[in-house]
Amino acid sequence: MSGMDAREAVLARVRDALSRSQDGPPAPVPRTYRTGSGIAPGTAEAIDLLIDRLVDYRAQVHRCAAGDLASALGDLAADASSVVVPSGLDPGWRDAVADRAEILTDTAGAPLDNTTLDGAGAVLTAARVAIAESGTIVLDAQPDQGRRAISLVPDRHICVLRAKQIVATVPEAVAILGEHPQRPLTWIAGPSATSDIELVRVEGVHGPRTLDVVIAGGRD
Repeated sequence: MSGMDAREAVLARVRDALSRSQDGPPAPVPRTYRTGSGIAPGTAEAIDLLIDRLVDYRAQVHRCAAGDLASALGDLAADASSVVVPSGLDPGWRDAVADRAEILTDTAGAPLDNTTLDGAGAVLTAARVAIAESGTIVLDAQPDQGRRAISLVPDRHICVLRAKQIVATVPEAVAILGEHPQRPLTWIAGPSATSDIELVRVEGVHGPRTLDVVIAGGRD
């Protein structure tokens, strides 16, 4: 029996089994999982929960008032010789970093090569949403976040979150991300880490070794 004949024979058996086993349309899948929580986005409870998870993942968390964000970013960039930024980054953030480090701008027309990205001291991006319960930050490749490579190749990622972007649960985040399902997503849960069969933790294999998360606002 040829490969094509074998394939048709298998498919015929599957069709026959389905026709005999289904008396009607399949029962709907129950979707009784929760779609939210009692924790409102951007509240102190949501922020504290996210910080707890991020610290557990060994991320470095920094909090500041919204008006002090540019200054905080400048301080974080002080020990980086160069910082990669996406083309749509907030100009105030970019200027604050430019006073302390060389700026390497990644654009669609002139993307930085991997060697340049690998040699950069850090990358600075915004984010789309953060999930407090899982300690996850999601980027969706918008102009203030840039393409996926710039947040994965440099050894240090400085990521800015505004307090209002922090939601409690995965379904809440998925609802936000579902508004633009065509966008490529990068889900970040702390610095990149993996372990071998002896459970020896190694950081920086699949992404940045260091993750600095700056949470702006939300002190009320």
